[in-house]
Amino acid sequence: MTVVDDQLLEVAKFFGGEDGIKIIQALEKLGEATDEAIAAESGVKLNIVRKFLYKMYSHGLISGIRARDEKKGWLIFYWRIQKDQLNAFIRNRKRKALEKLKKRLEYEKLHEFFVCEKCNNVRVSFEEAMESAFKCLNCGEPLKSFDNSKIIEFLTKKVKQLEEELKNE
Repeated sequence: MTVVDDQLLEVAKFFGGEDGIKIIQALEKLGEATDEAIAAESGVKLNIVRKFLYKMYSHGLISGIRARDEKKGWLIFYWRIQKDQLNAFIRNRKRKALEKLKKRLEYEKLHEFFVCEKCNNVRVSFEEAMESAFKCLNCGEPLKSFDNSKIIEFLTKKVKQLEEELKNE
């Protein structure tokens, strides 16, 4: 398998799980095929195949050619993998992830946080803590100051990593 094939399988898994992988492998084997032929080859239910194909199509990773069935008069789509669009898709996803990480990093840097030691999942900003008189809204325990430097450090590393990846592509 090539790097492109591995990346394609990762994207297929992202959109359709194990069924997505089976569908892409079947389509790769068939070259160009109808959704029914893909379902037969992959062993995945037809409605799942169709949902997956439409998802991949909406992102430009699969193309569909429309034809009319001579016997029934229905429209039939012949699907084909668009490997040449894969790198653009991945770059776009990385850019979006980078934007989100930068926003989150900025938010973490600009805010002070407080946590409830009793309720592990409660973390609030200074403003929210002030509104609740520095008491947990779930249990009423006092809120403690939270050091988010490890979160900032992690986000900074991820931002640099993605920026480097995008620069080298």
